[in-house]
Amino acid sequence: MRALPEWFGLEESLLEYVEAARTLPTLIASEATRDVGFLTIKQHTAGSAEILAMGVLPDRHRHGVGRELLEAAAAQVTANETRLLQVKTLGPSHPDVYYARTRSFYEALGFIGLEETTAFWGEANPCLIMVKALG
Repeated sequence: MRALPEWFGLEESLLEYVEAARTLPTLIASEATRDVGFLTIKQHTAGSAEILAMGVLPDRHRHGVGRELLEAAAAQVTANETRLLQVKTLGPSHPDVYYARTRSFYEALGFIGLEETTAFWGEANPCLIMVKALG
């Protein structure tokens, strides 16, 4: 995550994601001897799960790593009869160009924006909840 400061620049949040990855299902994408990406899943209910955190090293962006991680996560939760996958990301009312790319990535993989809210991260960091129906 430290290799992705544009997305994981808040130390407190980074440490929370690291701790979550210790206890929640986390997929790791590796190429040869190098880990190049991760995705942590949180099951909220029997029918819904969340991509709690996801990251791919910058030199591996646009090489299919994120798509493969997402497809593997969807297959894993679908096997548990989960029908809805969600992700929270910085909302479009914030001008951050990196998160605009993040939203485009999720949209390209079938996620739709459900709601933008400041209830999770405050006024300075509007949260967009995105969802995707599975199976």
